[in-house]
Amino acid sequence: MTSREAAQGGELQAPSLRRRLACLLYEALLLFGVTLVSGFVGTLVLKITGAATATSYHVIMQIVGVAVWGLYFVWFWTRRGQTLPMQTWRIKVVTATGAPLTVTRAALRFAACALWIAPAYLLAKLNHWSATTELTAVGIGIVVYALLSRLHPQRQFWHDALCGTRLVTTPDPRRPATT
Repeated sequence: MTSREAAQGGELQAPSLRRRLACLLYEALLLFGVTLVSGFVGTLVLKITGAATATSYHVIMQIVGVAVWGLYFVWFWTRRGQTLPMQTWRIKVVTATGAPLTVTRAALRFAACALWIAPAYLLAKLNHWSATTELTAVGIGIVVYALLSRLHPQRQFWHDALCGTRLVTTPDPRRPATT
């Protein structure tokens, strides 16, 4: 708990599911841009060096994409506990005790976040679904996974429970602290 939260006497409260999903949508839009830039740089490097064959190019670019996403999230979660979308929606990730995340815990949380999309993604790949069907399945999987947070006693996502982290609502800086 931060000194400001302690001064307010407030309990660390989980953000609403609506707020978390809105933040996720904003995060997806931001990551689209990050992915485009990293994809452009990766493609440029692979083309100039001739390091990849047509077969390996797709796999290499997926690895680069996941690595860039991992660096993005771990960097922000360990520095401020928030990405830009999380800051906008006043959401912060902390440990179960309210402390900032270590690099190890942030990396574990990033890996565990795959629980959002892994089942639907694997099902789509195993069944050779079209890109549209795959995207629809992943979207449904995300919604179902998000709804499962309603079964958690503190309304946290299950990957947070697994990693010993939690999402909390940060105070609105425009509102004065109440005593």
